[in-house]
Amino acid sequence: MTSLETDYLVIGAGAVGMAFADTLLAESDAHITIIDRQSRPGGHWNDAYGFVALHQPSAFYGVNSLPLGANRKDTHGVNAGLYELASGAEVSGYYDRVMRQSLLASGRVTYLPMTEWRGDGRAVSLMSGEETAITVRRKTVDTTHNSPVIPANHTPRFAVEEGVRMVPPGALPRLWLESERPTRFVVLGAGKTAMDAIGWLLAMGTPSEAIQWIKPRDSWLIDRSGTQPGEEFFDAVFGRQLAQMRAFAEGTSPEDIFARLETAGVVLRIDPDVTPTMFHYATISHGEVAELRRVTNVVRKGRVTAITPDAIMLEEGSEPAVAGALYIDCTASAVEPRAAVPIFQGDRIVPQLVRVPQPCFSAALIAFVEAHYPDDDAARNALCRTVPFPHDLKSYLTTNIVNIMNQGAWFGDERLGAWIRRSRLDGFGKIAAGVDRSDAARVAVLQELRATGPQAVGNLMRLAQQG
Repeated sequence: MTSLETDYLVIGAGAVGMAFADTLLAESDAHITIIDRQSRPGGHWNDAYGFVALHQPSAFYGVNSLPLGANRKDTHGVNAGLYELASGAEVSGYYDRVMRQSLLASGRVTYLPMTEWRGDGRAVSLMSGEETAITVRRKTVDTTHNSPVIPANHTPRFAVEEGVRMVPPGALPRLWLESERPTRFVVLGAGKTAMDAIGWLLAMGTPSEAIQWIKPRDSWLIDRSGTQPGEEFFDAVFGRQLAQMRAFAEGTSPEDIFARLETAGVVLRIDPDVTPTMFHYATISHGEVAELRRVTNVVRKGRVTAITPDAIMLEEGSEPAVAGALYIDCTASAVEPRAAVPIFQGDRIVPQLVRVPQPCFSAALIAFVEAHYPDDDAARNALCRTVPFPHDLKSYLTTNIVNIMNQGAWFGDERLGAWIRRSRLDGFGKIAAGVDRSDAARVAVLQELRATGPQAVGNLMRLAQQG
């Protein structure tokens, strides 16, 4: 058995673990040990489907010390005119560079890939079985609490009979190896993975009439043009943030709030004739929506319960199966409900979202608080309230109550506010700070944003308490 000592043990080398370690390394003199069952850093990105990409700008993702991408705008495709979205391959390569060029190069990071944490100070190599005893001088950081469920490691919750061919979306790019193409592509699921799969099929030349979409629920989607990092998008970004705050302050129900958000251009829906009941912060462009609307064979009869060679069985009925159809399982929920727990727990830190939908920024901010604030769990947790991820329209109210409260606490703290404005992962703080004070219109928008916060929280609390 080998042994080592470290100040912090970070369990998981995914997006959250890397962002936490990167900021802690920059803000302290601590030694950090990172262990992960994967063979390379990047977490779930190592197993994602080949055509996956970020759905928010690359500028908001990764770690503080190393930019992701070149801060360029796309010139073609469904994201044309908006800032670049890193592909899955780019993200995986990026995390490899972060590990080699930043973390390991510091001399203060030990990285143990293909290693499983067994607790009680024990880590075991998945290759050799050799055990390493790890003494943690300060804290263990467990980044696995909100680990996503992805298609590659997902087990469907419905029966699939013999003779039915179903694949995860990651298998689609290998269809060129087959001698015959499917007669129909049946996409199962309503989330961003299903949208990505349909977008890929259409981009590869699949006729829209050859695609059937089994869609249990419709979702509200964020208009990506309102999430852009460049100063030239100030009016779109902050104008829509103000519209959002007004909707929170004046809305009479969750449904009314989303109707107001749609009118203001904050959110979109794919089918204008169907009112969505789901919201998971999926972000999309108008070009993507236009492509998805090409698919008109959309089945809304609830979730799949079973697939046989003759029928697709659904909660609210059935659909006839087509011989030779390929079923694409996009039913994995990356954001399955998990109970929120305190982030700071004595000698343990459990990173979770403190700003939705930004896991990397959240992890970095938690690390900054750990490095610079007194070791008082109650005080630290007051700065880092866990923001619950929404799964329907009503839970979106609570999400934003905590989001707004956290934002107020941060900018009421001079040191934390200054760090946020410097952080690459924040995105909008630097744009707001750079506004010319002689620009009366933009200054007024920022002032009203701050002033509307308390009214928004009060109204959201009232709505959240209603039956």
